[in-house]
Amino acid sequence: MAVMYYEKDCDLGALKGKTIAVIGYGSQGHAHALNAKESGLKVIVGLYEGSKSWKRAEDAGLEVKTAASAAAAADFIMILVNDEKQAGLYRESIAPALKPGKTLAFAHGFNIHFGQIVPPPDINVVMIAPKGPGHTVREQYQAGAGVPCLVAVHQDASGDAGRLGLAYAAAIGGARAGVLETTFKEETETDLFGEQAVLCGGVSALMKAGYEVLVEAGYQPESAYFEVMHEMKLIIDLVNRGGLSFMRYSISDTAEYGDYITGPKIITEDTKNAMRQILKEIQNGKFAKDWISENQVNRPFFNRMRAIEAQHPIETVGKELRSMMGWLKKPDR
Repeated sequence: MAVMYYEKDCDLGALKGKTIAVIGYGSQGHAHALNAKESGLKVIVGLYEGSKSWKRAEDAGLEVKTAASAAAAADFIMILVNDEKQAGLYRESIAPALKPGKTLAFAHGFNIHFGQIVPPPDINVVMIAPKGPGHTVREQYQAGAGVPCLVAVHQDASGDAGRLGLAYAAAIGGARAGVLETTFKEETETDLFGEQAVLCGGVSALMKAGYEVLVEAGYQPESAYFEVMHEMKLIIDLVNRGGLSFMRYSISDTAEYGDYITGPKIITEDTKNAMRQILKEIQNGKFAKDWISENQVNRPFFNRMRAIEAQHPIETVGKELRSMMGWLKKPDR
């Protein structure tokens, strides 16, 4: 049975009087640092010398140090840089600062689960993983709400690692929505599978395929974009609010009938078998090995695909149409 924690179950006082180092100030980093600070905790942001985020963090009222200095000064160290950069950062800036009783924290289990980071046994190792982008974590906190989090303990050297993890989840607003207890293994493997098979890889491929089929059949690219990409958010918002049943209640009966007769033709047993293979390659470490190797040779495939995908017609048409939608919040990049 799943174990969920809420604000009443979390003792923010477990982190009072301690120094928290948030290493990184990107999407997740800025949200964690600001939310924790506004929850009354002492926060230091750790960055590399010359980081473009240094001034941005200082302008937000945060103390900023190099990653090594922040780690040395902290009792609780949350690593929020990209997965592929964490092992190098850990070796150079964090490992030398680790002392018995400190807590090392992650928002994704990749580097611990796949053995890229192996902390000493005398420190706590925990994970607090918000189930949403950093900007949403920040916006929900400011609105008095929160984004659900996952919490896991990999090492409990001090005997209160779980209590510290829950306190951190509360500090960033996660306990307002609910904190689900999990393991590093479960979080890592389900997260990678969800991203690849459904949320990113699956959805992106489905939208592009739908767009291409409509345009090939002679329909306007703009109409195709609206039907298969723009409306995706509208449908997902309904699912997020009340599940598939609420979405089906909210759409037309025609659309619901089409859902029932067509979905199984698109997602077939062959599709599920492909998903099973994807999951197997995540579980046996093949995906992690391939991604680590890709980064070691300066990402040739990754960079090539990023450039190719940016030029897909659905992207060029969409960019044009979105520029006419004054109500849309422009992406922060």
